[in-house]
Amino acid sequence: MDRALAALERNLGDSVVMRTTEFCECFAHDESEAEGRIPGAVVIATSREHVQATLAIAAEAGVPVTPRGAGTGRTGGAVPLCGGIVLAMTGMNRIKEIDLRDMVAVVEPGVILADLHDAVEREGAFYPPDPNSLKDCAIGGNIAENAGGPRAVKYGVTKDYVIGLDVTLMGGAQMRLGRRTAKGVVGYDLASLIVGSEGTLAVVTEATLRLVPKPQMVRTVLALFGSVHDAARVIGLLVRQAIVPRCAELVDAGALGAMRAQGVGVDERASAMLILEVDGDVASCERDLERVGEACTSAQSIDVVVAQDAAQRDRIWGARRELSPAIRRLSGNKLAEDVVVPRSKIPELIDVLERISGETGVRTLSYGHAGDGNLHVNFLWDDDAQEPRVQEAIRKLFCAVVAMRGTISGEHGIGVLKRRYVGIEQAGEVIQMQR
Repeated sequence: MDRALAALERNLGDSVVMRTTEFCECFAHDESEAEGRIPGAVVIATSREHVQATLAIAAEAGVPVTPRGAGTGRTGGAVPLCGGIVLAMTGMNRIKEIDLRDMVAVVEPGVILADLHDAVEREGAFYPPDPNSLKDCAIGGNIAENAGGPRAVKYGVTKDYVIGLDVTLMGGAQMRLGRRTAKGVVGYDLASLIVGSEGTLAVVTEATLRLVPKPQMVRTVLALFGSVHDAARVIGLLVRQAIVPRCAELVDAGALGAMRAQGVGVDERASAMLILEVDGDVASCERDLERVGEACTSAQSIDVVVAQDAAQRDRIWGARRELSPAIRRLSGNKLAEDVVVPRSKIPELIDVLERISGETGVRTLSYGHAGDGNLHVNFLWDDDAQEPRVQEAIRKLFCAVVAMRGTISGEHGIGVLKRRYVGIEQAGEVIQMQR
């Protein structure tokens, strides 16, 4: 480590290589419960040359490197378990190009997602991926984790928009992967391999992202239900009518309680909430809005509210996006899992959660992207002695999800917190091939 630090400071300078314990301590953790070691140094990269030098020097000295975006991950992917060097990418934050002829944006990995949204939408284009941390998360982290979000039900996830990448490998070698064109089948799709690889294969220094036209209109509906099963029925009704909503967010009774605790006024009769959104041209948007309302009524909704303006729409989404910190305040400890089941299995998943909670005595509540079967299941406890039961509840959940032909992570990734569970879903031969 001493040899690596001396070489880094000689090549990059004190303004790039940060070594004080107070500064480095902030990079020993992310938004997950994973605990790392304080790194020996943090490199604040502002160019691909900084990245190349860091990975070359670290490889020669045998020092581990942890790439890091904005640190908003939920499974510990940016936590330096072995100390070493943290390579912080938020200094590479330029939107280098927005080309409306080719419908692409070229960005550095430190660009904050919300800033990219604003920039392309001012030009009349649209970049759909929208994880709930969009105001804080960086594009590089989105690529590393293959981030999703509420709009994935209609538009897909990050991998559907990454067409080209500039990357640097451990050792400093630089590569251009993918393309800029709409089509391209030359060789293996290595750019897609990097997406979702959680920083284990390469560090992204530039991304070429596909854009789509900005929808003419967006309409948002908030619907309340007496039971979470009634709310879940709406998704099936919409599918049968061939309506693909832009978003379909489900909030169960426990999560509604967290919203009420934060001062959000929700009808006390409600045990579940759906936030449904449609977009497109004016005619199709209004038509789909009417059908969404009819589906909610058919599922015995208590109340249906259509946002009348952007401010009301922002208030609805603001309450939804603050759910995770609101839930965190309900107990001393919280673990959030992001399981996915086939859409038709959402009611069964809800029943499984109730059964597991009863069997283990662990409090659970859930919310998430019901439109694509992705629920965020939160496990809450106060007494440390309860943790073994929490781990038992999580394992039972994962086994049940895989039995339903689902997956143990839809968008948070594996990181360090879920490694012990990968074998529930993947065979040993598959894990070995990835190793």
